[in-house]
Amino acid sequence: YRVSMSDYVKRPSVSLGEFIDLRMVREVFRLDMLKSQAGHVRSFFKHPDLVKMMEWPVLFLGGAPTSVPAMYSLMNYAAIVLGTHYPDGGMLKVPLAMRQVAEELGVEFKLGERYNVNRICVEGTQANGVETQAGFFYADFVVAAGDYHHVEQCLLPPQLRNYTPEQWDRYTMSPSSLLFFLGVNKRLRNLRHHNLFFDESLEVHATEIYDAPKWPSKPLFYVCVQSVTDTSTAPKDMENVFVLIPLAAGLEDSESMRDKYFDIVMERLERHTEQSVRDSVIVKRSYAMRDFTQDFSSYKGNAYGLANTLMQTAVFKPCIRSHKVNNLYFAGQLTVPGPGVPPAIISGHIAATLVARHRDTGRGVASGPSQVALLVIKAPATPFVLGFLVLFLVMAFFIMMFPSVKL
Repeated sequence: YRVSMSDYVKRPSVSLGEFIDLRMVREVFRLDMLKSQAGHVRSFFKHPDLVKMMEWPVLFLGGAPTSVPAMYSLMNYAAIVLGTHYPDGGMLKVPLAMRQVAEELGVEFKLGERYNVNRICVEGTQANGVETQAGFFYADFVVAAGDYHHVEQCLLPPQLRNYTPEQWDRYTMSPSSLLFFLGVNKRLRNLRHHNLFFDESLEVHATEIYDAPKWPSKPLFYVCVQSVTDTSTAPKDMENVFVLIPLAAGLEDSESMRDKYFDIVMERLERHTEQSVRDSVIVKRSYAMRDFTQDFSSYKGNAYGLANTLMQTAVFKPCIRSHKVNNLYFAGQLTVPGPGVPPAIISGHIAATLVARHRDTGRGVASGPSQVALLVIKAPATPFVLGFLVLFLVMAFFIMMFPSVKL
């Protein structure tokens, strides 16, 4: 966790050169970073319930535990050692606080449908602003923090896109979700703020998300009762309940399927907590793939970005910098470092750092270790560096193919 958060997740990943250093190679093998999460977890835990608990988080990263690299075990460390923190008043308080800080620093926000961006305006290879229903807004730099696929495919002409539709289609997506937002007119027993229901097979659910995508036969699910912690989120003697079922991205989304899975969840929730819940639901709202697409232009209705498989990590993710528009940068869950609230915020920090560096130096190329590495590749020692890189990739491939063999 310390190695990743202090260094690697903050690298812009615009070139392989950023990762050609001896410390990186040493840490890869010392930390089992290329081993699967399943193998990594089982080297520490044997009890099936503990294994499930440790493997569950990677379900949202875009793969089964057998295919997600063990480097993402840092999520377990963060949750277990650092703890899970709740902002008083709910998650909305976090972006509201960030907005307040930004406004105090002079940032002006343009919100509402009339400010939806219809086009990124480009002259030659330079973006000069964005076009909205409210008019044109000039910009020295453009940072696109919306859905990367939507920005490229809908706001830029084909010749200025980093990736073609066919390339996007080849990416493996993290799951989408079926969510239920419920208001319950009584206090509930036997539930905490966070509740994970592992009463069915994690392996089967993962297969039905990634290997054979379909609506799950016996889904695992998560229930949050935030009013247990924060009574301001529900009226007195009532509960604010949130239910999440991970689903494969791109499934057909209908009201009948949502109703079916609401009944599945309620039956198991009532059975395990030994109480009636459905009869006390006075507010119910569902949210799934078509809502993610409609509200966020989310590619294939995904909720968590690209799958964090080894070949979609770091430099293999969509680049945070446009290859064809000099002053266009990206941020959010579809670029580095990846999906989730903290990584998405970090991506904004990386983009801001690159923009500041570009502004100050006139170049978008990252400075520091990554620039030095890039210069080394162009130097006379190129054969040595390329040989080192090939050796590194061969060793990585060997570890992936034979994870039980210790080097």
